[in-house]
Amino acid sequence: MYKARILWAIVLFFALALIAPAAFPQQPPSPSIDAAQKKAIVDEISTLLDKNYIFPDTAKKVGDALRAKLKSGDLDKMNDARAFAQTLSQVILATGKDKHMGFAFNPAAAEDIRRMMSQSVEERRKVEERRLENARRENFGFKKVEQLPGNVGYLDFRMFASPDQAGPTAVAALNFLAYCDAIIIDLRQNGGGEPAQIQLMCTYFFPEMAHLNDIYYREGDLWENYWTLPYVPGPKPVNADLYILTSSRTFSGAEEFTYNMKNLKRGTVIGETTGGGAHPTRTMIVQKDYLLRVPFARSVNPFSKTNWEGTGVEPDIACPAAEAFDKAYAMALEKLAAKTKDPDRKARLEWTSAGVKAKADPAKVDEKTLQSYAGVYGERKVTYENGALYYQRSGPKYKLLPMTQTLFAVEGLDYFRVELIVKDGRAVELIGLYDDGGKEPSTRTK
Repeated sequence: MYKARILWAIVLFFALALIAPAAFPQQPPSPSIDAAQKKAIVDEISTLLDKNYIFPDTAKKVGDALRAKLKSGDLDKMNDARAFAQTLSQVILATGKDKHMGFAFNPAAAEDIRRMMSQSVEERRKVEERRLENARRENFGFKKVEQLPGNVGYLDFRMFASPDQAGPTAVAALNFLAYCDAIIIDLRQNGGGEPAQIQLMCTYFFPEMAHLNDIYYREGDLWENYWTLPYVPGPKPVNADLYILTSSRTFSGAEEFTYNMKNLKRGTVIGETTGGGAHPTRTMIVQKDYLLRVPFARSVNPFSKTNWEGTGVEPDIACPAAEAFDKAYAMALEKLAAKTKDPDRKARLEWTSAGVKAKADPAKVDEKTLQSYAGVYGERKVTYENGALYYQRSGPKYKLLPMTQTLFAVEGLDYFRVELIVKDGRAVELIGLYDDGGKEPSTRTK
């Protein structure tokens, strides 16, 4: 029952964007409201918060702040319904300090809710079928899963969809990564989702049962405990080094996954502090045309005894979100190289690591030097174009990325590099280097 409530709130929030007027660009002009309507709106918001909001003391503070704002006269001349709602929303957010709270004038969304709530069982079934069809087209948010050079796995997914529907896709993705030595989980564009899917995916990273999170519901004074599952299909990458990428857009359930792993010391979080939303919500209609988003439950981590609401999850290694992948990949390769005892594997890992670093932060080589390298080296050719060098050998051209003044990674060819041999200020030879130690020298002919 309670899981269903959480899922329903998530569906309303993400599928309909009820609080965001921009989701309904064809809205009619905002009507005028009078003093009696303003008072009725404030009174109903206060009543709903007092009855439903997860922190009773905060609910009272918000209600008092709204009444004080109304009584002060600051809102007397504000007669536009949408502007009035936006002002109240600012008071709610400033006083409650809960990013899951919100208030808006949105008749179209309110009507959608009424229509949904009045649907017959058959109508709801059809709506759910359409939602499921759309979710399948989006692969339930799973955008990419791959094995990177160095046996580092990468998983990019954008939502935690219900395991009743998306479970097999999640299992397939994690089974694909089961034998990777390190795994990068990319949550930079993940806005959250269903707690049971978080539970399923977390389970793959622990050899034994682990306590993940608890959710407290104000209504009924009830607790729901989340542990890893006793069984999941396929092998589990329990020994893989785990890296989690975050951004300021990482939110809600994606934050829970990150928070779980961080508190259980199971992964390294790299990127930006997350959005800061830890409270499941439901959306309520106020005075027919307004919507109030009310958190009715809260996450309580069994170790920190709190959650990430309002603060977000801080990364272990802070960097701009756009740089998080390169940093995580380089770190994964360096760690694997440091602990391997196989000299051949160590050399390959170091090779790959150097290439990743070159891509993220190329060495600085001046324009004149680059131009001097352009020429023909037997059947190989180096050209200078738009400030960069390009390599070609009877096929497509590849951009060269400076690793040192004379050593270059080849974009798109992880296994191959180019080294220029310079004598008396002139490149006289090109050596093709391979990740298995092979070398192919070519004397400059032109």
